[in-house]
Amino acid sequence: MRTVRSAALAVLIAALLLVVILAAVAGLRTKPEDLPWSPLHLSQPVGLFTGRKIVALHDKAAKCEALLTEAGVRFTPAPSIKDGACGYDDGLRFAAGGARRITLSPSAPVMSCPVAAGLAMWEWDIVQPAAQRYLGAPVVAIEQLGTYNCRPIRGSTRTLSEHASADAIDVSAFRLADGTRITITDDWRGDGPRATFLHTVRNGACKLFATVLSPEYNALHHNHLHLDQAARGAVGWRACR
Repeated sequence: MRTVRSAALAVLIAALLLVVILAAVAGLRTKPEDLPWSPLHLSQPVGLFTGRKIVALHDKAAKCEALLTEAGVRFTPAPSIKDGACGYDDGLRFAAGGARRITLSPSAPVMSCPVAAGLAMWEWDIVQPAAQRYLGAPVVAIEQLGTYNCRPIRGSTRTLSEHASADAIDVSAFRLADGTRITITDDWRGDGPRATFLHTVRNGACKLFATVLSPEYNALHHNHLHLDQAARGAVGWRACR
């Protein structure tokens, strides 16, 4: 009798697992952005594998630029730079106009195309909705401290920073349409709407960038969010702190 019951229980568990799997597959069919093999489109919602698809655009400048164009982003390619171990050959700057605009301040820093793609989706899908929800006004400018910089990681004397290949951007503040300025330095701590907004956009960035570092990482990041598209992120290495 015990053997029969055990067999019946095993059949029931297998049936339940089959139902769960079929339900998951059915759900994924309606959300192509969640499938690892579906083509990347920057105008689609952020999916489970969007970040890895973006970072995989390293060394695929033509494909990356085509995706930006398809999404309505205007940009101008930047001349290649080779400075010892530093430099880039897929740099670009956002340009005015287009169906979707990304406003940075100071404007037009050079960044790699994968960073531009991640930044564009971050603003559309994460930053703007969070600003409306928690602050009641849209973001009109994202303030940044720099992109390309031929230097090692802070605190290191050997390992080059992702900034050394234009694969990173440091975001310090957000300006709203009503004139409000939200800064990492002043507004990260606490549980009010400003802090909630900043933590929400940090968490959202983790879905789109290989590495996201905030004031919670160390004191060197007390005034900015470090967002980068390290190539190793395409094979599974990712950091979000």
